[in-house]
Amino acid sequence: MPKLLLWDIDGTIISSGGCGEASLRLAVRDFFGCDDDFKDIEIAGRTDTRIARQLLRKCGREETVEAIDALLGRYLHHLPQLLPQRKGVLLPGVADVLDVLARRDDVVLALLTGNLAAGAELKLSHYGVWHYFRFGAYADDHFDRNELGPVAMKRAREKGYEFAPRDVWVLGDTPHDIACARAFGAKALAVATGAFPSAQLAQHKPDALFENMVDTAGVVSVLAGEVD
Repeated sequence: MPKLLLWDIDGTIISSGGCGEASLRLAVRDFFGCDDDFKDIEIAGRTDTRIARQLLRKCGREETVEAIDALLGRYLHHLPQLLPQRKGVLLPGVADVLDVLARRDDVVLALLTGNLAAGAELKLSHYGVWHYFRFGAYADDHFDRNELGPVAMKRAREKGYEFAPRDVWVLGDTPHDIACARAFGAKALAVATGAFPSAQLAQHKPDALFENMVDTAGVVSVLAGEVD
């Protein structure tokens, strides 16, 4: 059966050199008129809209749609300016894996990410890989990452694809990505190229775990269902 491969972005496809967090810090300065150390704000594996909610709550502001949109609007203002200034990279092996998978007719590449849709396009276009992905589920769709799986499945149906959850992989670098896969019955491939080492990711029992994606054949074989 064809496979739907839902990719996280930060820590899985790219390392932006801290561009996302730097853009968010500038957004906080614009919106609140002060700096924040983010020490009690969870970022890795969280959606942009959840992060915005955390920041508003911390600063004693009501978590209205208008406030969230205004704060994230400032984030999207700064992001394209900072992307070229930061020494970000495509993570090891990702380019080759995407290139091989894109040539197969038994997999569909899409996104399931905590980024806003506009932020996802900005980042992946900057690193030259936006064109690989046919659709996505984003922070715009829900602040809870665990709700994004059904959104991705709905988008797949709208594109004419029909997948059973067992034929879907969620690829990510945090325990939140693994939990997201479990929330709608998908499989989870974890990669230790983000903030969480492989030993910590293994505790959450992903279906596959790689240090990185440099083993192109190995990663592709797992995702395409050629090995158990």
